[in-house]
Amino acid sequence: MHTSSPTFYIRDIPVHGNLILAPMDGYSDQPFRSLARKLGSALSYTEFINTLDVIHKQPRFLAERIAYTTDERPIVYQLLDNDPQRLLAAAQRLLPHQPDIFDINLGCSARSVSGRGAGAGLLKTPEKIATIFNLLSKNLPIPVTGKIRLGWDENTRNYQLVARIIEENGGQLIAVHGRTRAQQYSGQADWDAIAEIKQIVSIPVIANGDVQTVADIDRILAHTHCDGVMIGRAATTNPWIFSRLDRHQVSNAQVRQTLTEHLHANLQFYGPQRGMILFRKYASRYIQPHLPELLDPQLRLKLLTCTDPQTFLDLIAQIIP
Repeated sequence: MHTSSPTFYIRDIPVHGNLILAPMDGYSDQPFRSLARKLGSALSYTEFINTLDVIHKQPRFLAERIAYTTDERPIVYQLLDNDPQRLLAAAQRLLPHQPDIFDINLGCSARSVSGRGAGAGLLKTPEKIATIFNLLSKNLPIPVTGKIRLGWDENTRNYQLVARIIEENGGQLIAVHGRTRAQQYSGQADWDAIAEIKQIVSIPVIANGDVQTVADIDRILAHTHCDGVMIGRAATTNPWIFSRLDRHQVSNAQVRQTLTEHLHANLQFYGPQRGMILFRKYASRYIQPHLPELLDPQLRLKLLTCTDPQTFLDLIAQIIP
């Protein structure tokens, strides 16, 4: 929850609170981030911004990725690439949009990303990580941070080396997903490894992985002694976790109200047609705990094909009475 005095600092930027929505491609867009911030998330990380889109100017796509509201500050632009000079050039082009922080994505495990050496692919080239952080931290006026995994696979868990490199080359915070690239999202997150990173660096460390409940928040903080907790997939089903509420503690009325606000924000941000289509994935997460009601195939089909917002909300009211 937000507090009056900062929980920690990213260089000179105060962060009020220790729960943070993780950057998730396809999910942590501006409407959902704003919702999470209202509920208590302390930082806003964008979906990853591919530097090629910045340099080669993909106007609409880029405009949506970099959009934010003043209420979201501190805003973190997460950059994706494996080329140090291109990362710097893209960051410099984005500075006029006044982000508070740049974050380097060293965690994306998607084959299309990591296979070309970006995202978690960078973990295979520690010397390139050093070059990236050195170059950006020396040439940009705002802090540079990194989000990492534990390594490429079980045989190359080089997270201690990578963490030291990030700090020694000017990185101001490390967020750690406690899995390797090979694990994707399977298996168990290694909280011991996150705790090791916290012990060997002096910059803030954010723990990420297997946080589903409020009790998990307290457990991972006690286990790792990290400065904050990053929550990804669980937050799409229960964004109220940022208010330290488990899903069963959220009333149906709260769910309907939040869902309605989110839908209207989506329609305003993306326009009526795209906004409705793109909202369906969020709606399916909101209603997951009410799945027995969705066993009716006709109701499910109506929901998934509905194009009218009010009809959609009427259907939701049948599912979440």
